[in-house]
Amino acid sequence: MLSASPERARPLIALLGASGFVGSWVLRELSARPVRLRAVARRPVRLPSGPARVESRSLDLTAPGAVAEAVAGADVVISLVVHSGGWRAAEHDPAARAVNEGVMASVLAALRDRPSGGAAPVVVYAGAASQLGVPPCEPIDGGEPDHPETAYDRQKLAAERLLLDATREGAVRGVALRLPTVFGESAAPGADDRGVVSFMARRALAGQRLTMWHDGTVTRDLVHAEDIARAFATAIDHPDALSGAHWPLGAGRGDRLGDVFRTIARLAAGHRGGPPVPVVPVEPPAGAPATDFHGVTIDATRFRTATGWSPRIPLPDALARTVAGHATAEKGS
Repeated sequence: MLSASPERARPLIALLGASGFVGSWVLRELSARPVRLRAVARRPVRLPSGPARVESRSLDLTAPGAVAEAVAGADVVISLVVHSGGWRAAEHDPAARAVNEGVMASVLAALRDRPSGGAAPVVVYAGAASQLGVPPCEPIDGGEPDHPETAYDRQKLAAERLLLDATREGAVRGVALRLPTVFGESAAPGADDRGVVSFMARRALAGQRLTMWHDGTVTRDLVHAEDIARAFATAIDHPDALSGAHWPLGAGRGDRLGDVFRTIARLAAGHRGGPPVPVVPVEPPAGAPATDFHGVTIDATRFRTATGWSPRIPLPDALARTVAGHATAEKGS
């Protein structure tokens, strides 16, 4: 009887959403491992170098049969797929639910159709800390009841529950990582951060004032995308310890947004010259979600204890890297 080839002995990881902001960082992290890696995205993916054997597949995961193709034969599936319109699109665009919730349903259907035998495949899902809704207290640690405030968070929570239900059935070993406010410079061309930190960095570099919908004391748990990518890599190393639950990730600091924005303004001034742009409070727009006015600090002790992961990049360094990355991108455009 022939033994498996060394190539076939490598685990196959299907990375869904590999061309996105977080996805490109996870792709870079996993490319440093001796694995087979299938990078799946709508658009072509720039493949990093490393010991991994990486293939790229351009697929619309809402199309019939696309998810089954994407996860075929995979030992691990990492789902970073999210509708391109963000949380606002989920309020009115039916396509948002097809991506935010429907792709997970299709992943689980494809994995359930596999022949039985062997260990159940691992599925790691990128959820959001905001699925909780308005935090009842600070810090949050994952033990709080969920009361999502937006359609986006309801869709993300529904996808997470589908995954955890499938885990209880034994079809998969599902791990839901609830992400904090992730930010950073781009890890690949076109994989830009559309979050608040990078938004403010771009404004400051353009010489525009930075506005807040509050007095600046509202907190967010800010973590650089490189540290989040390591969390996903760590999660696939500990599937049995993590499966069947959701795990909030965070640095545990509760960074005041006013302080963060003023730091961004100073850093941007160093790149463009002149004084820092002003940081000012303004009236919030109609329909702003209640979660925007409540602080978020995340206690990730459970995940740290189970895996040994913790953020490594200090906030000042992470902010400096982010602003410098945007400044470089602007010069090159």
